[in-house]
Amino acid sequence: MDRHYTPQTIEEKWQSFWDAHQSFRVSDRDDGRRKYYVLEMFPYPSGRIHMGHVRNYTIGDVIARYKAMQGFKVLHPMGWDSFGMPAENAAIQNKTHPAAWTYANIDIMRAQLKRIGFSYDWQRELATSDVGYYGLEQRIFLKMYERGLVYRKQAFVNWCGTCSTVLANEQVEAGRCWRCGDEVTQKELPQWCFKITHYAEELLDGLDRLTGWPEQVITQQRNWIGRSYGSEIVFQIENSDEAITVFTTRPDTLYGATFMSIAPENPLAVQLSRTTAQSSAVREFVARVLKQDKTVRSSDDLVKEGVFTGAYCINPVTLRRMPVYVANFVLMEYGTGAVMAVPAHDQRDFDFARTYGLDVQVVIQPEGAPLDPAAMTEAYVDDGFLVNSDRFSGLHNREAMQQITDYLAESGRGRRTVNYRLKDWGISRQRYWGAPIPVIHCPRCGIVPVPERDLPVVLPEKVSLEVLGRSPLADCPEFVNTTCPQCGCAAQRETDTMDTFVESSWYFARYACPDCTDAPLDAARVNYWLPVDQYIGGIEHAVMHLLYARFFTRVLRDLGMLDFDEPFTNLLTQGMVCMETSSCPQCGWLFPEEVRDGACARCGGEARQGRTEKMSKSKKNVVDPEKLIAQFGADTARLFCLFAAPPEKDLEWNEKGVEGSFRFIQRLWRLAEENADLLASVSVGSYMESAPGDHGTKAMRRKTHQTIAKVTADIEKSFHFNTAISAVMELVNHLYQFVPHARDHAAGMQAFREAFDAAVLLLTPMAPHVCEEIWQGLGRQGLAGDQPWPTADPAIAAADEVQIVVQVNGKVRGKLTVDAQADDGHVRELALACEQVQPWIEGREIRKVVVVPKKLVSIVV
Repeated sequence: MDRHYTPQTIEEKWQSFWDAHQSFRVSDRDDGRRKYYVLEMFPYPSGRIHMGHVRNYTIGDVIARYKAMQGFKVLHPMGWDSFGMPAENAAIQNKTHPAAWTYANIDIMRAQLKRIGFSYDWQRELATSDVGYYGLEQRIFLKMYERGLVYRKQAFVNWCGTCSTVLANEQVEAGRCWRCGDEVTQKELPQWCFKITHYAEELLDGLDRLTGWPEQVITQQRNWIGRSYGSEIVFQIENSDEAITVFTTRPDTLYGATFMSIAPENPLAVQLSRTTAQSSAVREFVARVLKQDKTVRSSDDLVKEGVFTGAYCINPVTLRRMPVYVANFVLMEYGTGAVMAVPAHDQRDFDFARTYGLDVQVVIQPEGAPLDPAAMTEAYVDDGFLVNSDRFSGLHNREAMQQITDYLAESGRGRRTVNYRLKDWGISRQRYWGAPIPVIHCPRCGIVPVPERDLPVVLPEKVSLEVLGRSPLADCPEFVNTTCPQCGCAAQRETDTMDTFVESSWYFARYACPDCTDAPLDAARVNYWLPVDQYIGGIEHAVMHLLYARFFTRVLRDLGMLDFDEPFTNLLTQGMVCMETSSCPQCGWLFPEEVRDGACARCGGEARQGRTEKMSKSKKNVVDPEKLIAQFGADTARLFCLFAAPPEKDLEWNEKGVEGSFRFIQRLWRLAEENADLLASVSVGSYMESAPGDHGTKAMRRKTHQTIAKVTADIEKSFHFNTAISAVMELVNHLYQFVPHARDHAAGMQAFREAFDAAVLLLTPMAPHVCEEIWQGLGRQGLAGDQPWPTADPAIAAADEVQIVVQVNGKVRGKLTVDAQADDGHVRELALACEQVQPWIEGREIRKVVVVPKKLVSIVV
């Protein structure tokens, strides 16, 4: 072995070896081993990896290597989520083509990932912008269309003006675009939708079986799907054959409904007012409210506003004429976009009624003093007994819920139903860099799906990307103009592209059969490898990617392409990588290297330390992984990411922590280099019995097997790599202390090698380059990564130790932990050498030492 640890040389050597030998390529053939599929969420090819990537992919790589050493047949692929708005925006900014920008970035990032030594099967690499991928996705679209799971409708949608595209509800965060952060407004457009609501109940019930998922993700999905049990009630519109249907969880309050509120997005808002004097006022109100943030509109402290439509509907049980209002607090996303207003028993309705002078009718009375509608200052929303409710008066309101619904059902004016907060997934996007929707619009035949024989519908290369507000494809006649496959007349292609979350909703299954060209999936291979055993990614995908992937898996199941329900058996959501921010009053945010001795290196002004936040380019609190690896090596970067925090917690960047990881690797290297003769000359085929009194050897073996047991448990049960690494560090410290003893005892030499080999193998998944180099340098057979994972012997690992109290002149001055079989002489030596005891006996005559076996050492001075 070389005397000095040179990470760059070592790492390039082993990365070249793995690449040349395709060390991580895995066959689809069943060879009797248990399969294990580990997958990290694939990256968007932005051009450079960041420390969040390094942490996420290191976690997955450790699991993959660990499982391989345990004898599993491991699938660990990598690919690129390569469609999307950033590529299109970057192409406009840099005057290039999105494809050129994307694939250049893929080349850069692939090289970066290989430089960190990840164990990917690169033969399975895919990019969602490859026509071979999205062309097969178009086949899935057509199959879904045939099943009635795809439809087109005119709808108000979330519109991001900055990105010039539609956003799904899940992509709007606090009223802002999930990608650019700008405000989202409402816009009416034709939209292609996936019928995810068809699977709402199954998606919700399936959460109970996801025992390997974090509870936080389960809760977020459960709340997003949002199942409510209630009633649908029909309110006839006065002087019309039309009716307004509402969903309510409070049919017990029906007799108190005095007006109707409908959402501004509801088509009835304009329709009902069209022939009334209110038409202009309604249109102005709707236009104004649709510019408002939906999050604000649903908040409790919203100032309730509305406008009368000029129309009335009829309460089906009281026959009251109820004025129909358009109200800013009613959302189209909930129920039917219409709410029967019961101001006496709903606070929002109460506030609205007081503002507009509408009737308040009490129908639930609490025990005690009766409610007076005129004197009420807030709505009564608790349980009680019905009043003013005809035949139902006197019933407890919970009992009345069912009876009133049954009464309505008998006359066809209502029914029991289940409502879901989840809405169908709008997938239309008005951008170029996405998968074309395989549909043709014919003036004679209407909507015509592209025949499967004519797939793929390929993105044209020559387009103008400067068009805003609609798809650039609309201005590409070579793409748009076509003929109808049914009647042969001139027709036009659909110019919207699919939401890029569609591509990420099935990529994990495609990895099982990336060479399959005649179908989206090879069912046999998919069913062999999937579900994914361990999926790793950010919590921010809880109600977008993770929900869509669960939906898509069920669709593919029903299309006969696979035979399981859930895509991911276990889910690990890793924390963020955070770092302290720095700024200068004159220069703004500063990169870490721009701060020198508390001053801004650019202007010399004061550099102010800010909060520790998620690493971001905008705040410049970032560390370039390439620079880190160039200085310390990939193994140090990996080890730090694993050691600094448990994977589910945020990791706070610490330069000293990086240096500490580097020093530990150097210590391991020196231990091997300085004791290479000892490690190479000892056989560990069968272990000698340690000589009588050789407690050091026994303790060393016990520490070795305890460490193996702890590291295995920490990885297997909780992926707490930080405590696993700490245990190996302790073992290495024991080895340094054990070296002199090992060289004096034959059994000790064997124990030293056993412990050192175990330390190397336990670290191999975490720091594979240096471990392979040490393993080879010591003349070991094969690769470290191909060795069986060390197994702890419970009998050896058993804590065969006792605690001894040490007294000096009758007072407790220290405690010792010693081997239970240690003889009195050895215990006496340990007691006199104890650091806690030394200050009390140093320089003084030892008159007497009494050893009480396994209990006490009494020193008299």
